Amino acid sequence: MKVKTTLAAVLAAGAFAWGAAPAAAQAPVEGPRVSWNFSVWGPPRPFTAGVQALADHLSARSGGKFTVKIHYGGALSAGPDNLDNIKLGAFEMAAVCTSYHPGKNPGMSVLDLPFLPLADKNVHWKVHMALHKHPYIVEEFKRWNAVLIKSVLQPQSELMGKGKAIESVADFNGRRIRALGGTGEAIRRLGGVPTTMQATEVYNALERGIIEVVAFPYTYAFAAYKINEISAWYTTNLAPGANNCPTVANLTAYNKLPPQYKELMEEAKDVAFNALKAAQTKAEARDLAAWRAAGMKEITFTPETLEKIQTAGGKPVWDAWVKNSEAKGVPAKELLQFVLDKAKEFSKN
Repeated sequence: MKVKTTLAAVLAAGAFAWGAAPAAAQAPVEGPRVSWNFSVWGPPRPFTAGVQALADHLSARSGGKFTVKIHYGGALSAGPDNLDNIKLGAFEMAAVCTSYHPGKNPGMSVLDLPFLPLADKNVHWKVHMALHKHPYIVEEFKRWNAVLIKSVLQPQSELMGKGKAIESVADFNGRRIRALGGTGEAIRRLGGVPTTMQATEVYNALERGIIEVVAFPYTYAFAAYKINEISAWYTTNLAPGANNCPTVANLTAYNKLPPQYKELMEEAKDVAFNALKAAQTKAEARDLAAWRAAGMKEITFTPETLEKIQTAGGKPVWDAWVKNSEAKGVPAKELLQFVLDKAKEFSKN
């Protein structure tokens, strides 16, 4: 039943393969030597493919003068502390997840709401990047001396777990499920018991029976943290939402960059998106093949069941989020409508 996924296998599968040749072929952009550090938890994986591609692009286009060193495994800071340490200037860049500290970025948590129309990767990316420029969101991150650089483009979550598979609304009742943000609130409304914890803590919690089910980005996060090794089943089309985990930079450090390096950062964003999308697509094909070969049970919900789940766990969560956030001074209704309007706009393109 167990499926072993090593980092070497991931690298061999080409999940993080991208070429810097197009950037290297251009004349280097002249500028001073700048060295940044990037903090992220966990191992190299599709989650980090975008920032690795961004770092490669910056180095190649600057002739090695603008470098970003990625520190994996929480070596510089635990994930929930990254935003605080960005504010302090402990390092220049980091991955953060709004659901790790929702009170610090209440407006940005709109992207954590369940069942948003963001299943398409291209639409997902464009909506996130558009929201990053919304005046309220820009100011929200300025309070932490931070500037948003790009989305990590987390795929829609799915469920994987031990014990009885979740195949109906009734199966959520009383189940202890690791789920963050709006996905967690949807789980609660469906009768489950959502639990918040860092991704690096999930394997031990599932193995020890603290939780029974894991909501993770499909499929690479399950493989990256080896959740499949101790699970018996997984879902394929629940798509309850995606954790919002943007890449941010220290605003002071960013403002010190010369104009040509800021331009390189902008141009590197599309490079990062293409690397993210390619890494996720390859990981999904690899992981599904391995899980099916191992005989794990694959759960695909019927349209009728999905409608029941979305009715209970979708819009009611949106409405509650708007009400609670507006009471705290967040223009929540405006932000949610912005996301929905942009999703509709980009879906037509």
